[in-house]
Amino acid sequence: MTIQENISLLPYNTFRIDVKAAVVAEYESVRELAAILRRYKDMPVLPVGEGSNLLFTCDFDGVILHSRMQGARAVKETRDEVCIEAEAGLRLDDLVAQLADMDIRGMENLSHIPGTVGAAAVQNVGAYGIEAKDVIEKVHVLDRMTLRAHAYNNEECAFAYRDSRFKHDWRDRYIVTSVVFRLSKEGPFRLDYGGLRQALADRDLQSLTALDVRRAVIDIRRSKLPEVSETGSAGSFFKNPVVSSDMFAGIKAQYKEVPFFPTEGGVKIPAAWLIEQCGLKGRSVGGAQVYERQPLVIVNTGGATPADITALAQQVIDAVQSRFSITLTPEVIYI
Repeated sequence: MTIQENISLLPYNTFRIDVKAAVVAEYESVRELAAILRRYKDMPVLPVGEGSNLLFTCDFDGVILHSRMQGARAVKETRDEVCIEAEAGLRLDDLVAQLADMDIRGMENLSHIPGTVGAAAVQNVGAYGIEAKDVIEKVHVLDRMTLRAHAYNNEECAFAYRDSRFKHDWRDRYIVTSVVFRLSKEGPFRLDYGGLRQALADRDLQSLTALDVRRAVIDIRRSKLPEVSETGSAGSFFKNPVVSSDMFAGIKAQYKEVPFFPTEGGVKIPAAWLIEQCGLKGRSVGGAQVYERQPLVIVNTGGATPADITALAQQVIDAVQSRFSITLTPEVIYI
């Protein structure tokens, strides 16, 4: 256990916002986590993995909890499947890499997403036709109030598009300690996403491995998205909006080339396309900029303040609302 006071959060968020926290507490076991919660029971606490989906808008007058629990093990195995329990502090991409090396299938489409296993469950991260909920069997948590451990199955977590109960009614109640994933040893790959299908078009699908798919996903991501190790960002800043069939028909009548994906409740339109139609690629406010290669991303070009980023995000929201009557919702969580 390591506890520091009045600490810069620069190492704890990928946007590279230099604000401070009253306390940063790192722990290596559930027992240490419980001890920290007991010690700081009268202060607000915030679990943070890599901070890859957060925007700190000011100093945090509370306790930042950072898990150093990074183990992973098989907890159940059959001829066709294996269940892997991964601790919340393990980097998601490190887990995906380990599984791909063993050709264990189901998470390879989530390659190269920044963040930790715990955050992946809270956020229900997704990419290239897969969401975390598709492979999560169970989530283990610690109750902040009773300091007791619980486990919730997939349905109880109420996963939705970039959403779960951990972001709403459970936000101030539970801290994720580990996640159990149900994965396949020989199952088919999800190659529905056009870019991924195209990248693997010349491959023999019968001989394809999880590592092959992982490499293709990484190549695609690197061609479009900034590396958070080099450029401050939180990845995709906005959710892809879902509109009614009638609204989509109206947009389609004016923009024949609009990309779309039928989904539950209507039609999903890529937010990146909407933003690009508004001519916002490269738009900047202070040190914040709409990324020129992928307008779904806002980057810190150097010295961006929280005010720069929130102002630019609002400009994007206003422009899309004005042109399409669609209100974009940030995927990034403002703190």
